[in-house]
Amino acid sequence: MSIRLEHPSHKQLDTLKPISLKQKLAGTPPNNPRFTVNIKNQKGDDIKVADPRMTRALVALMNQYAVHGGAAAHWGGPAAFAEIMSCIHWFMFENKSSPWFESFNFVNDAGHTENGVYALRANYGFDGLNFEDLFKFRSIDSKLTGHGEAHLNPEGVYISNGPLGSGLPQAQGLAIADKAIGNERVTVCTISDGASMEGEAKESFAAIPGLASRGMLNPFLMVVSDNNTKLSGRIDKDSFSMESTFSTLSQLGWEVILVKEGNNLQEVYNAIEKGLEVAKANPLKPVCLHCLTVKGFGVKSTEESASGGHGYPLKAYSDKLDSFIEEIFDGEVPSELKDTIQKLVKKPSPSESTAPQGQTQATPMDKVQPGFAKAAIKAAKEGLPVFSVSADLQGSTGIAAFQKEFPGRFIDVGVAEANAVSTAVGLSKQGLIGIVDTFAQFAISKGNLPLIMSGLSQAPIIGLFSHTGFQDAADGASHQATTYLAATSAIPHVQCVVVSCQAEAEALMGQAIHKIKREREENGNSDSVLFFYGREKHPISFDEKATFEWGKAQVLKKGKDITFITCGPLLPKALAASELLEKEGLSATVINNAFVNRPDLQTISECLKETGSRVITLEDHQLVGGMGAQLTHALSLNDIDFKIKCLATQGGFGQSAYLADHLYKAHGLDENKLVEETKSFLKS
Repeated sequence: MSIRLEHPSHKQLDTLKPISLKQKLAGTPPNNPRFTVNIKNQKGDDIKVADPRMTRALVALMNQYAVHGGAAAHWGGPAAFAEIMSCIHWFMFENKSSPWFESFNFVNDAGHTENGVYALRANYGFDGLNFEDLFKFRSIDSKLTGHGEAHLNPEGVYISNGPLGSGLPQAQGLAIADKAIGNERVTVCTISDGASMEGEAKESFAAIPGLASRGMLNPFLMVVSDNNTKLSGRIDKDSFSMESTFSTLSQLGWEVILVKEGNNLQEVYNAIEKGLEVAKANPLKPVCLHCLTVKGFGVKSTEESASGGHGYPLKAYSDKLDSFIEEIFDGEVPSELKDTIQKLVKKPSPSESTAPQGQTQATPMDKVQPGFAKAAIKAAKEGLPVFSVSADLQGSTGIAAFQKEFPGRFIDVGVAEANAVSTAVGLSKQGLIGIVDTFAQFAISKGNLPLIMSGLSQAPIIGLFSHTGFQDAADGASHQATTYLAATSAIPHVQCVVVSCQAEAEALMGQAIHKIKREREENGNSDSVLFFYGREKHPISFDEKATFEWGKAQVLKKGKDITFITCGPLLPKALAASELLEKEGLSATVINNAFVNRPDLQTISECLKETGSRVITLEDHQLVGGMGAQLTHALSLNDIDFKIKCLATQGGFGQSAYLADHLYKAHGLDENKLVEETKSFLKS
C-alpha cells in the first residue's frame, strides 16, 4: 500500500496583514530606453526593447573604469544575460501608469551579472541613473556594487545577491508571502547554470513546484541561463554535465519552455511573453524558461574562451578597447560612446611610484596563495596522500598549481561549497588528507555544518579559505567575510590560522599536512586546520630569517610603549604604524598572531610586560567574535595583566571598493588611524 497521496490537498494560507514598510524601490521609469531595438509581440505589433548591444558596451566601459582603479570585474555573465534582461525589463516597465513593483518581484540570483542590470537600467534612466553614474561602478563612492546589495542600493535591489543559489529560495519566500498577503504579483527570478549546482537552488527546484501545486505560491517564473560554463571553465569538462538536472525540472512540476537561442532577442521575448501568460493563468504550476545562452556573447574571443570571459579580459588602458566595442556593435559604435572610449585608452603621464608604508620599493611582493600549493606539491612528492577538492575557485584560492602538477589528485565538484567540504570529510575518513578550497565567505556559511560534521566524524580536513575581510574589496559585502573567525573558532577540533604572507603559508601548510598524518597515525584523530588569507599582493616574507613554528606567535618588532597584535592582511598596517610612531619618539612591538583561537599566550604575555601591559589589536573582522575578542578572553582567563583596545569592524557590512585600502581607511583600520588611537590610548 502506498503511503503517498496521489493528489495532495491544497493548503489554505491565512490572510495576513504585513508590517507597514516603506517601499524603497525606485518607480517605473517614465521614458523608454535611449537605445532600442525593434521586435514584435505575439500580436504582431512592433515594440521597442532596450538594445542588448548597448548593455554589453556599457558593461565593458564600466568594467574598464574599474580596472583602471585596480579592481576586477565580470564580463561573460552579463553578456550572456543581456537579451534575457532586456526582455524581462520591457515587461516590468511596460505599464507607465503604476509602479512596476506592484506587479512584479524581480530577483537576480546571478549576482555576477548585476553590472548588466545597472547598464540596462541606465539606458532607461531608472532611478535617475545615467551613463556617467555607471563609470563609478565598484568604487567606494558608488552604490553600484560588484554584486547587488539592498543595504546600499535599496532603490535598485530588493534581494541582495552574490552567493550563487541563495536568491532563488528567497524569491520562493516572496511568492509565498504574496500569496498569504493577497498581492497580485508575479515573481521573476533569473539564475545561472553554475548557481543551479548549489544545494540551495536544487532544494528550491523541488520546493517551488511542490508548494505551488498545493496553492501556496503566487505565479512564479524562473529564467535559467544555461551555457555550460562556470568561472573556471566548462561545467561538463571540469565537473559533470548539468543536463540531467535540467531534464528533471518538468518531472519536479515545472512547466518548462526551452529557448534554444537564448541570445536571440525575438525568441527570448516570445518565450518570456508566453511564460508570463502561462504562469499567471495557472499559479499551481511555476514556469521555467530554460535558455541556452553563450557566455561572453558578442565578442568572439570571450565566446570561445573556456570560462566564457567570466572576468573582464582587458587590462587598464588597453588599446584593444576600441575594437572590443566595435565588435559588439558590428562596427557601428554609437557616437555617444566614442569620447568615453578614447578617454579610457589614453594612458596617464608616467609618475614616480611610491611604496606603501611598512615596505620598501625593493620588497618582493606576491599573493599568499602560491605558498599553499608549493607545500602541497612537496608533500605529495614525499608520498603523503594529499587530495584536493575544489568548488570552481581553485584559480583564486591558489591550489590550481597543485592540481596542474597532480591532475589525478583533485576533483572540482562545481559551484557547491557544502558538497566540497563534505567530500573532503569523506576522503579524510578513508585515510586521505583532504584539502578543500573556496572563498572564506562561502566556506563559513554554506560549508559551516560540514565543518562541524568533520569533527564529529573524526575526519580532519585542511581548508584553504581565501579573500577574508575586506580583501575581496570590489565584489562587495556579499563576498567579504568579516565573521569567519566567529563562525569557526568555537567548532571543536578546529584550529584557525590566519596567514599574512606566502612564506608563512608554505611553512605552516607543510607542517599542517605532516601534523595531521602524524597525529592520526598515533591517535586516530587530529584537528582540522582552516587557513584564512587575503586576495591582494603582500610581501613574500616580513622577515627573511623567520622560522614559522607551529602554534607560536611571531614577534616582528620590539618596542617599549605599546604592543600591536594583528594577523593576516592587516600586518603591514601595524608595521607601517610602528614606523610612523618612531618618527614621534614612540616605539611599538608588533606581533603576528596567526593562531587565533589558540593564541600563544607565553610569547604575548612576555611582550606585554615590556610595553606596560598596553595592547591594541587590529583586524578587518567584526569586533564580536574576532581575534581581539578571543585574545581578550584568553588573557583574562589566564590572569594576565593587560589594558586593551580593539580596532575592528563595528557591526556593519562592507561595500565595494577598488582596493582593500579604501575600505581599511573608511572603517578606521589603516596605519594612520592606528597611530591616532595609539597616542590617545597612551594618554588615557
